[in-house]
Amino acid sequence: MSCAFAGEQQALTGQKWLQKVRDAMKTQDYHGTVVFMKNGQIDTMKYWHTVENGVETERLTSLNSPLREVTRKSNEIKCLYKESHKEIEGRHPIDRSFILNLPRAPERAEAQYLLAVAGQEMVAMRPTQIIAVLPKDELRYARKIWVDLQSWLPLKVEVYGSEGNVLEQVLFTEFGIDSNKPSQESEATSLEADQTNLHYVSRIDALEDTPFQLNQWPAGFEKVFFIRNTMQQLKKAVDHLLISDGFSNISVYFEEKAEQNVEGARALGPINSFSRVIGDWQVTVLGEAPLPTIEMVANGVAFRAK
Repeated sequence: MSCAFAGEQQALTGQKWLQKVRDAMKTQDYHGTVVFMKNGQIDTMKYWHTVENGVETERLTSLNSPLREVTRKSNEIKCLYKESHKEIEGRHPIDRSFILNLPRAPERAEAQYLLAVAGQEMVAMRPTQIIAVLPKDELRYARKIWVDLQSWLPLKVEVYGSEGNVLEQVLFTEFGIDSNKPSQESEATSLEADQTNLHYVSRIDALEDTPFQLNQWPAGFEKVFFIRNTMQQLKKAVDHLLISDGFSNISVYFEEKAEQNVEGARALGPINSFSRVIGDWQVTVLGEAPLPTIEMVANGVAFRAK
């Protein structure tokens, strides 16, 4: 690493580091072995990331049973279970990386997070810079991101609970860069990503046609999209509202009340959920955020005044 490059990095704020990471993830081809640790379970997978004509593709292949391959091409996701040959396909209205979620505009996140440049450590035998993402309230989780000094790519991510315990970890144990993209592609890809997100933001208008409204949610979270999904197995419609602060996504699901309904809170690692019945409807809020945050959103759902 040249002295000039090192000097440039030392002058960067936490916000600028995250912008560099976001751009690198949108434009570079790389691969490695990734360990996912969540809910007391460890899953080791081979990982590939490519970008072609501004479209991202991620692929994960498991190294242990159950053997499976998960592929994300933009917002289309496929999962193939190799032993049973069962394939599951899905579509998410926004692109969500398997490794790390980042806000589209890191500078806006500084109202809710302190973005601090911390120390440096080795990850996968490569020097990295640690970026601490520290919430300014108790309504969201703290994070640390270990950024490769050569490629600006995230090699390790940890999510912490309110007591500082590690709730989730993503770690590259082996990492390689396949190619470098021209710098001008970064602007084109970022613009395309922003236009895509704006497309889905416009679908928020459909929420006005439902019986519900969301009256409260934590500062910094924004409505990202609203869609109606048909659950093939259950033969019923489920409306889905997503809000996000860039790092954490919270989903609000609306469905007709069944004979047996789930109410109250549930927790699974960093994911919390809270369900309640409103009239003839069940509302479930689910997301990677502390339980008080999930409950705040759930209690903010109300029938729209007629």
